[in-house]
Amino acid sequence: MDTWVIVLIVVVVVALLAALALTMAKRNRINGARKREQARDHLREAELRRTQAEKEQAAAEEQAARARRERAEVEERTRLAEQEARERAARAGEHASAAEELRAKAEKLAPGLADQHGRHADGRATDTAGPDQPAGGATRR
Repeated sequence: MDTWVIVLIVVVVVALLAALALTMAKRNRINGARKREQARDHLREAELRRTQAEKEQAAAEEQAARARRERAEVEERTRLAEQEARERAARAGEHASAAEELRAKAEKLAPGLADQHGRHADGRATDTAGPDQPAGGATRR
């Protein structure tokens, strides 16, 4: 073969290799740009989700605080109602004790009168409502 054909083949091969190298470099740049764009998209999505997560977390904390506050209010109302019930029970006990003391004094003063006045023979209380008073007790609403 002639020298110029060998030189021509070498030049063509070098040119093809250079063209291949340029094509590969361009493809790498395009792929890199595409990956950077995908990374930016992921970062934007991550920021949106982080913001949404913070909002949800704040709403959850607010809801939990509201539930704790409502529970404390219910517990306070319950405590007050129980205290009032204990006080009423204590007053009822005091009234019952006073009534029994008065009944005992009445029995001492006039034996047998207490049985005739306050109770029927079967032990039920008599209706002691006067003409201006209704026979039923007060109802609480």
